[in-house]
Amino acid sequence: MSSFHPVSVTRLYRMIADQIASRIRAEDFRPGERLPSERELAEQLQVSRPSIREALIALEIEGYVEVRVGTGVFVTQRRMDRSPTQEFSSSEVGPFDLLAARLLLEPECAALAAHHATQAQLAGIEQAARNLHGSATPREHDRAFHLAIAEACGNPALVSTVTHLMQLRDASVVLKRLEQHFVTNRVWQQAADEHDVILHAIRTGDAEAARKAMRLHLTDIQDRLHRDFGSDLLQMERSTAALAG
Repeated sequence: MSSFHPVSVTRLYRMIADQIASRIRAEDFRPGERLPSERELAEQLQVSRPSIREALIALEIEGYVEVRVGTGVFVTQRRMDRSPTQEFSSSEVGPFDLLAARLLLEPECAALAAHHATQAQLAGIEQAARNLHGSATPREHDRAFHLAIAEACGNPALVSTVTHLMQLRDASVVLKRLEQHFVTNRVWQQAADEHDVILHAIRTGDAEAARKAMRLHLTDIQDRLHRDFGSDLLQMERSTAALAG
């Protein structure tokens, strides 16, 4: 009697990465050569630019390419003994899918928190917001802020869902590499300022303002992670942040 075989779900960005990697292995793109732009790749593969972005980051993690901020993405002299699945699971949820899910849920959590937060919960949100300013571990305090708001929304199902999304975020190797390229100290300070606006709306009980502020904050995160790898502006911002640091 024949048996079934396990079925794995492969994310779109993983399939894109595998196709580009096969072209690199076939030497269609040689070491030192710049890959086509994200826009060109998206048009050729008929996929979205976020999917291309995630695929390129996956390829960088695996050693196929090097992302040079302000210049573009270049093929590396890859070590061929390195397993393509060594760094992360091919079923890892993509950063932009995570952000899309957060955009559906967290603005409503903020609005509900404006109505339901207790004084103790408000104090927890305020502490997390304050800790982010100038922190050496901003990701930790950013996580605490968003979870504190979820805890204050009054809906255990939403709390559980947002907690799970944060766990997926923390486990995402692709997202962490994206943040290395695009999230500078200056960006974290901007995020801290955005948190203050959300906090003020929740503290004053303004549900609509809290919803809008959270939506704007998450949309700004999306925009930052969408910056073009070859952007001169991005290179300038990183240089300014390095001098300031």
